[in-house]
Amino acid sequence: MIVALCVSTIGCASIPAGTQPSPHDPWESFNRSVFIFNEGLDDYLLKPVTTGYRYVVPSFARDGINNFFGNYSDIYTALNHLLQGNPGLAFKDFMRVVVNTIFGLGGFIDMATPGGLPKHKADFGQTFGVWGIPSGPYVVLPFFGPSSVRDTFGTAADVESDYLFRLLPDVAIRNTTTGLRVINARNNYFEASDLLDGAAIDKYSFMRDAYIQRRAYQIEQSKAGDEDEETAKSPFENPYE
Repeated sequence: MIVALCVSTIGCASIPAGTQPSPHDPWESFNRSVFIFNEGLDDYLLKPVTTGYRYVVPSFARDGINNFFGNYSDIYTALNHLLQGNPGLAFKDFMRVVVNTIFGLGGFIDMATPGGLPKHKADFGQTFGVWGIPSGPYVVLPFFGPSSVRDTFGTAADVESDYLFRLLPDVAIRNTTTGLRVINARNNYFEASDLLDGAAIDKYSFMRDAYIQRRAYQIEQSKAGDEDEETAKSPFENPYE
């Protein structure tokens, strides 16, 4: 309902002169409007809150929180790799959860990566792509950012199946956890976003093209059963992961 209300308040932004149209982005004018909305939300809410978070919470604690949520997301990565027909990757992801939960103090310390179990990334949108469902046009979602028609349904499946977001019985803990996850996700690309803001580029086009290319790469890797090691954080990630 909140998302629908926000979308209803967004008009259509003009496309900058000289910008080359993309065949993947037939709804560019509307997408740019949502992009502007998300940028304003980030500038006036998420970035200031995250700046305060970085000031108050020491780096080792932030790393621990990030490791905890990363360990939790590995459960869903294992599930999606299994659904994609990659049981070997699913087993490695599951072993990451076991190792980090038992030896990493509930996931706050990443013991799996130095132990030879690299972190991977998989979600339902990627799984749908492996099953042969086409991506459809590029879409910018309120709050969630870059996506596609297929990945929009994937995001809905991610959210609906998320225990901490949907099924945790204690509402206060659930809301607090969700807020912390959003801040942690924003913190993961805090410096990268500053670099994009300072670059002389069309930020919208850059993020769109990077998202489309990265998504296609992830799906091809999964189809081939290859490991797609997550070597760096990306601003194109679902904040609930």
